[in-house]
Amino acid sequence: MRLQLTVSGSTTSAAALATLLWLPGFAFAQASPFMTGAAALQTNILAWLTPVAIILVMVLGGMAMANRISWGWCVAAIMGIAISFGAPQIVTWVRGMFGV
Repeated sequence: MRLQLTVSGSTTSAAALATLLWLPGFAFAQASPFMTGAAALQTNILAWLTPVAIILVMVLGGMAMANRISWGWCVAAIMGIAISFGAPQIVTWVRGMFGV
């Protein structure tokens, strides 16, 4: 005994058309692998940088209390922390200046 399944041509055509209409949506849903990796790297760097910056400020404060520090180091540390944590905003600002 043989079971035969028949599907009409219009049903097959409709299914094929629906599949083709959804494919561009899937293609545009893809993110750039570079941007995904860059965002992950930025998140990891900021996760490591946060405790390092806290410890740096504590050490600078201790050295300042002991009067064993050049104030240029404090200014450099503050500028470095500001640049490190403000990097995404700085990059966005520079890209906006050049229209990228």
